[in-house]
Amino acid sequence: MSAPLVRRRPLGASDLDVSPICLGGNVFGWTADLDASFAVLDRFLELGGNFVDTANVYSAWVPGNQGGESETIIGRWVAERGVRDRVVIATKVGMGSGKFDKGLSRDRIRRGVEESLARLQLDAIDLYYAHEDDPATPLSETMAAFDELVREGLVRAVGSSNYTADRLRAALDVSAADGVVAFSVHEPHFNLLDRDGYEGPLEQLCRERGLGVTPYFALARGFLSGKYRPDQPLPASGRAAGVERDYMNPRGWGMLETLDRIAAGHGVSQSQVSIAWLLHRPGITAPIVSATSPAQVSELADAAAVVLSDQDIAALDAAGAR
Repeated sequence: MSAPLVRRRPLGASDLDVSPICLGGNVFGWTADLDASFAVLDRFLELGGNFVDTANVYSAWVPGNQGGESETIIGRWVAERGVRDRVVIATKVGMGSGKFDKGLSRDRIRRGVEESLARLQLDAIDLYYAHEDDPATPLSETMAAFDELVREGLVRAVGSSNYTADRLRAALDVSAADGVVAFSVHEPHFNLLDRDGYEGPLEQLCRERGLGVTPYFALARGFLSGKYRPDQPLPASGRAAGVERDYMNPRGWGMLETLDRIAAGHGVSQSQVSIAWLLHRPGITAPIVSATSPAQVSELADAAAVVLSDQDIAALDAAGAR
């Protein structure tokens, strides 16, 4: 069986080595029930994938959910399949949603890790992210709390998500000054169409400091897969309304035309080209992608083998420019 994801990449300055694609767990307990989630995770592992991303708040936005559903499913899968030594599990704390309070105080981080460990059925979390910045809590308190978790063996490495360049630099400088653990990974919102938040100072900082980078919404909530088209009904998706608002415009349609042309030239899908563009970008470690079926996992995994030319990359860059 082909295993396109078996090759590992170092994840920043952490001691973690991960597959070039990270499986996003935000759909588990939402658009993928328990059985579908297990099938997706099984296929990802079969293809050589080892990097799974979730958060304590997933999927609190679903009616009837409170958050923690994704972690619970992943925890059951790891335990029932007996694959703890074969996977790198990332989860997050600090975003307010459902039953979870916003913030990165010591108490919230401590409570968050204990609850996540219980849902995941783990003794330690491989990568623990600050899900979003908390300006109300001193960075020294936040980083000292993460340092305690690492020293106690509850967490192996820590990362940031949704931080500005200035705040991420400040956090890294606080860690250095205080002699505590530093963020070694950053998870930004970044894809062919969502570029302003990462390109520029944040990207430069991540590369200067050697952070691993794991972009989320790598396919722009599914728009870059090509399943959205002008003058066609919206797909039956919980994300369709947001996609229509943010991407169904001349710039978005122009990007799909470019993706169509390049995908046809390589004999691959639009999704694969979109992910390959991220993988070709210096500094990117592993884009995060979600799937609700084993077939989708197989398609996304094959993106790791797509080789884009300089002309392809230039065309994609131009189509996504504002």
